[in-house]
Amino acid sequence: MQAHEIEINVEKDIKSKAVQFFFKRVFDIVLSAVGIVLLSVVFIILAIWVKVNSKGPAIFKQVRVGKNGREFTIYKFRTMVVNAEEKQKLDIDPDNLENFVFQSKDDSRVTKSGAFLRKTSLDEIPQLFNVFLGNMSLVGPRPEIPDVVKLYPKAYRQRLLVTPGITGLAQVNGRGEIELGKTVHYDLTYIKNFSILMDIKILFKTVFSVFKSEGAF
Repeated sequence: MQAHEIEINVEKDIKSKAVQFFFKRVFDIVLSAVGIVLLSVVFIILAIWVKVNSKGPAIFKQVRVGKNGREFTIYKFRTMVVNAEEKQKLDIDPDNLENFVFQSKDDSRVTKSGAFLRKTSLDEIPQLFNVFLGNMSLVGPRPEIPDVVKLYPKAYRQRLLVTPGITGLAQVNGRGEIELGKTVHYDLTYIKNFSILMDIKILFKTVFSVFKSEGAF
């Protein structure tokens, strides 16, 4: 999906669905709070496992770009060795941005516990705190790193008009294996057609995708 091929305009759609986006936030607060409480024991067990399995902190923190371009810190269980970003820089070609893929298969920096956490998406659990705090939603475009966002053409920047999510339409159609151009197309399609019912459907599809381990590595 080339940058110039994305002609979806979502600004009017966002304004017309202000009430639904309000209830989406209420939905996020309630479900993230319930999730944090119910998964607290799982959180502790996984944190201990990550610490025991490899040297370093259990929680990985990284700056991402959220709604309206505001940067925030995202939380995940650490799935790579310490200083992984220094050991292998992202290869981002500004002239071929639409084909950029954030994750790669057979990454030697991924730990044994990290491989399992990624495959099951359990590494995403700490992002429930991001959702509760309001810098993420349960469903929405995945938050991108600043180095990629600064290269966005105008069409791509529309995905920054809404709160980013833990999962989204792109994730249930390929998770980590699809190119940025296709991801943005899915994200803008989601924003344009957003509804609470659509969010619920995506959450259920996410569960099925995780169980099937589709596009996870």
